[in-house]
Amino acid sequence: MHIYLHSSTQHTYSFTTQLKVFSLAESLGAVESLAESPALMTHASVPPDHLKKLNIDETMIRLSIGIESCADLVHDLDDALNAALESIMLPEMT
Repeated sequence: MHIYLHSSTQHTYSFTTQLKVFSLAESLGAVESLAESPALMTHASVPPDHLKKLNIDETMIRLSIGIESCADLVHDLDDALNAALESIMLPEMT
């Protein structure tokens, strides 16, 4: 499953670093939930024009769902999205 955060690379990174249940890693074939940014990780060496054809940009997050509780995963995503949103909104408020 993948999602796009309609923001900057910095805010996408902020989102991934706020995750607590999901680990920021490429797929390791294990049972834990993972999050990764393909443009910055698995596809980092792919030319930009090819990434565009694949609909991969720096705001795309790929999620691999593991065996953790659904409630824990949803709560983790919600917390990370709220923290990323807060980091976007704070500069506008000052």
